[in-house]
Amino acid sequence: MSLSEIARIEALLPQWVESSRQQCSYGKVASYIPELSKSPICALGIHLINSKGYSISAGDTELSFTMQSISKVFTLILALMDNGEEAVFDKVGMEPTGDNFNSMLKLELVQPGIPFNPLINAGAIAISSLIAGKDPAEKSDRVLDFIRLLSNNQSINYDLDVYRSESATANLNRSMAYFLKDNGVLQGAVEDVLDVYFRHCSISVTCTDLAQMALVLAHNGKNPLTGEELIPRRYVQIAKTFMITCGMYNASGEFAIQVGLPAKSGVSGGILTLVPGRYGIGLIGPSLNRKGNSIAGVALLESLSREFDWSLF
Repeated sequence: MSLSEIARIEALLPQWVESSRQQCSYGKVASYIPELSKSPICALGIHLINSKGYSISAGDTELSFTMQSISKVFTLILALMDNGEEAVFDKVGMEPTGDNFNSMLKLELVQPGIPFNPLINAGAIAISSLIAGKDPAEKSDRVLDFIRLLSNNQSINYDLDVYRSESATANLNRSMAYFLKDNGVLQGAVEDVLDVYFRHCSISVTCTDLAQMALVLAHNGKNPLTGEELIPRRYVQIAKTFMITCGMYNASGEFAIQVGLPAKSGVSGGILTLVPGRYGIGLIGPSLNRKGNSIAGVALLESLSREFDWSLF
């Protein structure tokens, strides 16, 4: 990465944020979790950090939001660290679905009846059952501690209003969980597993936190600012591959063509993405397109990737 590139990003980013913000009116904030419907629809912020710790921010980067599906990347990694590949992929598959993230259609139609991948809701619920711990509280604490470690922010915590809202309205997720339990996929009591799932989705972060976490993934599990190895390289490789193939719901193929970077979105409007070996990027834009991704955020990342030739492809 050159100094000239950093200077160009700093010069262009504020105007690109404002240009992309105009897309917000074409989307909607998530409402199926009632607490998320309170999000500011036209907010948009982005934070980038490089391996030297140099940061660039623009827009509404002070806004806190819940990780939602972005947390699935890190519960997957933690489950791999706890159990190893064979045990994890006995419970979830490795393929995109082409269906909505909350669909349970193929659980019954396609044998052996395990979720297609860890980044859809059914897969993430199965992964939540694999987190080590004696009870839901210990499992959830381990996930939260892992997020704090990777983000280098010990003040990160749950948004309990979102947690309660999510738990109270999760009829479809409960249906999936009981189906998985009946299929022998889910380990432990269903409500205990769901409690872990709801809690990690409700972890509250900022763009800066996501960018720091993404920076660790961009450097294959090593925090370049401290030199500490935080995640085995192999598990980062697995996670980034899922991010490319499944990370943007059933718009992942389009995102791979238009942006070409590993990424994971959440229905709060967050997107975590990275330029391998170079940048960690965190973004928030609560207005969502029909596929459940930040409409302005995707537009902004398309502009950046094309201008600086970041696509892996």
